[in-house]
Amino acid sequence: MASKRDYYEVLGVSKQATSDDIKKAYRKLAKKYHPDMNPGDKEAEAKFKEVNEAYEVLSDDQKRSAYDRYGHSAFDGTGGAGFSGFDGFGFGGLDDLFESFMGGFGRRSGRNRRNEPIRGKDLHYALEISFEEAAFGVTKEIPVSRLQTCNTCSGTGAKPGTSEETCKRCQGTGQIRYSQATPFGQFVNVKTCDACRGEGKIITHPCESCNGKGRISKNQRISLNIPAGISEGQTIPLSGEGDSGLRGGPAGDLYITIHIKPHEIFTREGYDVICDVPISFTQAALGAEIEIPTIDGIMKYRIPEGTQTSTVFKIKGKGIKRFRSESRGDQYVRVHVEVPVKLSQKQKELLRQFAEISGDEGLVQKKSFFEKVKDLFKEQR
Repeated sequence: MASKRDYYEVLGVSKQATSDDIKKAYRKLAKKYHPDMNPGDKEAEAKFKEVNEAYEVLSDDQKRSAYDRYGHSAFDGTGGAGFSGFDGFGFGGLDDLFESFMGGFGRRSGRNRRNEPIRGKDLHYALEISFEEAAFGVTKEIPVSRLQTCNTCSGTGAKPGTSEETCKRCQGTGQIRYSQATPFGQFVNVKTCDACRGEGKIITHPCESCNGKGRISKNQRISLNIPAGISEGQTIPLSGEGDSGLRGGPAGDLYITIHIKPHEIFTREGYDVICDVPISFTQAALGAEIEIPTIDGIMKYRIPEGTQTSTVFKIKGKGIKRFRSESRGDQYVRVHVEVPVKLSQKQKELLRQFAEISGDEGLVQKKSFFEKVKDLFKEQR
């Protein structure tokens, strides 16, 4: 069996990475290897699962601390330190550690914490939407694969009509104690029962639908309402839409991270929309009513005569709807004067006549520029 890659290596971050660094790396890789972006690509699907597994551990401070200390053995049941470890990581818990040193006196009444309800795992999903869908809001159906309580056995794992039986080897405690002679005397040690794997109970007749696991994997489509004005990287939580819990434990949550596709015309800064519009030399010089694209459609807008290239015009209230608000941002239109590149002889002659007639009259920026140049060289003399 191939060994697992280091989780930090999977996400491409260092061990000193901050929570934000880990989150950014996860979002980038989840988007890159998402099944929707790589249909039919088994390698991408495997990498997507690997990225999610790494993020599940490194995004949780407690799990990350255990991983930094014990590596992958913190989650495979070996404990990584010669004992069962901490709850939630495949370990037996601090109480078990206490018992292993004290011989089990005064801490437990024989009931193993492994039989307590366990919350289902949280799931993460990266969803890409268009610029317009982010601006106006949209309802999406997303495919989710999650573990759900088996309907046949109601999550017990036992075949209908049968039930779990108390493990005879450990008498239902999930642990086996054994004595060990040492130079310092007799010590009582505790290990997980290998017959019931620490559960305290054994399913002799497993459910045929879930093979005794109590949960089955199901592919479902979940409807998601994305509000208008949502931003890049924003995460929408859906409570209880993660994996089902075990032994009556609550379901985990589903977290959908939104990624917005770039637009061909518009760019976004907060709730404001920015676009560049080309205009002709004549329109800039004489002023004109031009057509401007907005996220609501084409609108007419009059620019004044003498408009210079890169001039920015503000159109109030034509930006993105503010998140969970009725107000909107603004649109900023930056115009660029296009100089014609192919002129007929007649056009060239007319422009020469125009240049002779006008001279430098009306060229405010040109005059200002050369005045600055003159002042600059005067200072250097």
